[in-house]
Amino acid sequence: MIACLVAALDRPLDASRVFEIGGAEVTSYRGLMEEYARQRGLRRLFVPVPFLTPHLSSLWLGLVTPIFARVGRKLIESITMPSVVRDRGALEVFPVRPCSYREAIRRALADEDGRLVATRWSDALSISAGGWYYANALWRLRGVLDRMLGGVGMKRGRRDPEDLRAGDVLDCWRVVACEAPRVLSLEAEMRLPGRAWLQFEVTPCPQGASIRQTAVFDPVGLGGLVYWYVLYLPHLLIFRGMLVAVAERAGVADGQ
Repeated sequence: MIACLVAALDRPLDASRVFEIGGAEVTSYRGLMEEYARQRGLRRLFVPVPFLTPHLSSLWLGLVTPIFARVGRKLIESITMPSVVRDRGALEVFPVRPCSYREAIRRALADEDGRLVATRWSDALSISAGGWYYANALWRLRGVLDRMLGGVGMKRGRRDPEDLRAGDVLDCWRVVACEAPRVLSLEAEMRLPGRAWLQFEVTPCPQGASIRQTAVFDPVGLGGLVYWYVLYLPHLLIFRGMLVAVAERAGVADGQ
């Protein structure tokens, strides 16, 4: 698509003409999945389930794949709409030749494998080496529930195992500010009846350093207030445990 748009800049075209741009061949969603499985060396059984709605299907897709439910919903809804090129005029006007879907999948997998270490390194870490310092089982459960509700879940990992910068993704959080080694501020991107932030502040003191953790929740309506007060004690337990674990980990790193 981008190559055709760039090529159109150098060609006088009729403003009323519509170009249909597609792949080199016609296939189905199942054909794409079967080819992906073949290239990945996977064996998959396809079971037709005619009674699932696009909404339920997208939630299931979001639960078992890295795709967000809102993206999956658009994919599922588009299955019933054929998008086959009928007019091959684009091939006559533009010097662009689309590759086959097999080649497109091959290139996508090669690109994904090239970035695997940088983008998915956290998947290989055990709980003792990574995680959220405390109550990792509860964090994972929260991630599963979030995916079922159409949220981002806890599978996004992070860009780099050591470096953080504003705008980075950190599982279900987004880095708002990072001023190492003093301040780290995170904003929640999970499904919530409101907005939430988690901030860590480190202040030097005679004994070493003081760590302050602040959780902020901005509720939306009665549901937001109910959510906050119902989960107040679990949040208190989890955040307190996290803070203690962070302090202990910092002490071990400093040899204390």
